[in-house]
Amino acid sequence: MEIVLLIIILVLLVALVALLVRPQKAAAPEIAEMERKMLYALASQASIREIQDGLKDLPRELLQSITQSRAVVTGRLHELLSVLELSGYDRLFYFGSRPIDYIGIKYGEMVDFIEVKTGNRPRLTEDEKKLKDLIEAGKVNYVIVKQEKISIGEECALPADPDGSGR
Repeated sequence: MEIVLLIIILVLLVALVALLVRPQKAAAPEIAEMERKMLYALASQASIREIQDGLKDLPRELLQSITQSRAVVTGRLHELLSVLELSGYDRLFYFGSRPIDYIGIKYGEMVDFIEVKTGNRPRLTEDEKKLKDLIEAGKVNYVIVKQEKISIGEECALPADPDGSGR
């Protein structure tokens, strides 16, 4: 019986040593999770500083390009919304590109060349300035272009085929 007790004690001691020597997996994920969170927090602060520094270093042309691109989209939106203010015309033709946005016609009264601008000090492009100068100088014409009528169904007269070869 003493041998059985001794074997049981030895087995328990081996099991106890095995448990003590074996690495505990429960603590490792907690440490890894804490490291991840700390790295995230540090990275967030560092990333914010890095982005701020990067914005300071952006070339002026790139910032102007982004701003100009946004201004073009906003400008087109204003052009389309201006239709509500231009409802007094009998006919309104939208061009949406330079050098003019609209032509408004009030029959029996006037024809207006309309350029939509936003801001306190709207600036005209070179093309817009040239067109404005022509209009103010009275150099505006009504031009009719006459075309000869082309009939799709007409057959073209082909030269005679003397030898009948079809070439």
